[in-house]
Amino acid sequence: MDGAKEPDRFPCEDPHRIDFNEDNVRIGIDIGGTFTDFVFFDEELRAFYTYKVLSNPLNPAQPVLDGLEALDLKKPPSIIHGSTIATNALLERKGARTALISTYGFRDVIAIGRQVRSELYDFAAHRPQPLVPEELRLEIKERVDHRGNVITPLNEEGVKDLCESLKNLDAESVAVCLLFSFAYPTHEKTIARVFREADFFVSPSCEILPEFREYERTSTSVINAYVSPIVDRYLQQLKDRLEDVDFRMMQSNGGSIRASQIRKQAVRSILSGPAGGVVGAFHIAKIAGFENVIGFDMGGTSTDVSLCAGDIRITNEAEIDGFPIRIPMIDIHTVGSGGGSIAYVDAGGALRVGPQSAGADPGPVCYGLGGTEPTVTDANLVLGRLMPEYFLEGRMSLDSRSAQSALEDLAEQAGISAQSDLSRSQTAALGVIHVVNARMERALRVISVERGHDPKDFTLVSFGGAGGLHAAQLARALGIPRVLIPPTASTLSALGMLTADAVKDYVQTVMLPGTTAIEKLETLLEPLVDQCLDEFQQEGISKDRIILQKDLDIRYEGQGYELTVPLSAEFEQNFHDSHMQTYSHSSPDSPIEIVNVRLRGIGGVPRPPLPRAPLGTEDPEEAYLGQRPFVLIDGSVSPKPFYRGDQLKPGHVLRGPAIVVYKDTTVFLPVGDRARVDEFFNLVVEIGSET
Repeated sequence: MDGAKEPDRFPCEDPHRIDFNEDNVRIGIDIGGTFTDFVFFDEELRAFYTYKVLSNPLNPAQPVLDGLEALDLKKPPSIIHGSTIATNALLERKGARTALISTYGFRDVIAIGRQVRSELYDFAAHRPQPLVPEELRLEIKERVDHRGNVITPLNEEGVKDLCESLKNLDAESVAVCLLFSFAYPTHEKTIARVFREADFFVSPSCEILPEFREYERTSTSVINAYVSPIVDRYLQQLKDRLEDVDFRMMQSNGGSIRASQIRKQAVRSILSGPAGGVVGAFHIAKIAGFENVIGFDMGGTSTDVSLCAGDIRITNEAEIDGFPIRIPMIDIHTVGSGGGSIAYVDAGGALRVGPQSAGADPGPVCYGLGGTEPTVTDANLVLGRLMPEYFLEGRMSLDSRSAQSALEDLAEQAGISAQSDLSRSQTAALGVIHVVNARMERALRVISVERGHDPKDFTLVSFGGAGGLHAAQLARALGIPRVLIPPTASTLSALGMLTADAVKDYVQTVMLPGTTAIEKLETLLEPLVDQCLDEFQQEGISKDRIILQKDLDIRYEGQGYELTVPLSAEFEQNFHDSHMQTYSHSSPDSPIEIVNVRLRGIGGVPRPPLPRAPLGTEDPEEAYLGQRPFVLIDGSVSPKPFYRGDQLKPGHVLRGPAIVVYKDTTVFLPVGDRARVDEFFNLVVEIGSET
């Protein structure tokens, strides 16, 4: 591929009309709550094509199969796939019937958790019910001390008795989490062998998270046991129809992994779709010259925000719906605000938006698929900011009258009166936009201001099907100077999957003093290195493409939490510096403790080159669609220009107020903003540059 001509556009065509070279097709697929997105890359033609179909919540595999069938490929392609299957199974409590086996006396660790109140002053606050009901929490007599010495041996006959008990209780999946198994995993491995021979799905903590902290390790292992059978059935359905396909899954850590491994460790895909978006956003922004970025991914069901200060931020302390998950994940904050978020009036008479979503079925009212409750998409349509005839290139019509009627009903419920030149439905629609923007603004502040970052030092990268209609307003509210909107904004998560490396993460608790020689730490990492290289070799990734990153989790003696620093001769000083940066103080004279050793293996993959063309004229006349009236932020209405995004070329300059219509997303430029098209076809909006 090196030296080949760079593509000069995103063709963005209907795949029914694509003439692929079938020997070199790579496909990224992202299943969202409303749409399933496809990005096809032909390595020989060096061209991208995008496609969207409505998601099917009852059968998520069907849209994937329908989209691939539209290609009519004779040879199996290479696919990288992200989905919300595991996330939805957890959030909707539709996972497998799961049991937990623990050391005698520790069956209720998962229920006790930590003595932390999520709502400090709410006496009625409650924690989510454990995923494993009390009758399925079983104990076994065995005991290992904190150094891995066996105190009470495991009786294998007792394991077989437990196996029979769980068969009688109709358990499908089993999590195994024994005390100090990270130091001595043999007992867990024995239990796993017996239960696998009896056809249970088994999630032993020594395979999922060989790390200390009983509650977090148990929670992570249980979640894996809870969601993996669901993901396994979904992937089996795809495998039955897609024989011989090179099929990989996106992980929450921003890298891809074999689908066969995700079937055993589905917890690693819990945020796979949003992770693809962050990878894609950072990749495109970095090429465009911006390394400090805030990702803003507004889809049909939710909005995901992330902050990258020179690199993608990884966390080991994520929480989903109140359950801790200790595997490495991209640091993403999610709120239930999307294009399909439902607007309603609460018991106190206040206007609310989300987190309930119309999703793909029945969808917003304007989709004409049976939806009756007004959504954010309906509000934007009533405000004139969407062109019904250009929605999804005209493949999906929008019903403006039904949307207006739904917003009129909402106005009646909320007691909203028409303002100045606006109709009552438009006034209600403007209120819906203000409410949902306030909710998303709070989310952006959580990952920036509340973590010590000044938004004015960042560029907001907007993507997702609904993001472009709200990004400029949010940037102005936060003082962010510019917004970058890629030409594939609506399908950026799928594009990000094509740019993602193969990534594997490993951890091992060691509990050593800070005076430990670096040579000993390297020795402790050798088994993890061997495992990593062996797994990459099985995937066909050569050793020369692998980068190994070695880290240490360190804390001051007596502290409850750690900071991660690279393994190097200066690890102690690096820890003190990191502590100062994170907490504004450090104590170089205090002894430190090395808690965990970590290894991240990165198998590099060739990244598709982005379309690029030289800058030309500033006049966007060839993209001009004419003028139509739409409602501005201040509530005024007047005819303003509309432009076709796929006709914009590098060098073109637009001035707000204006609307830019792409085939699968729309961008709203408010008054005073100026947008230019860079050489990579990104729309770069300078906030307030015309005021």
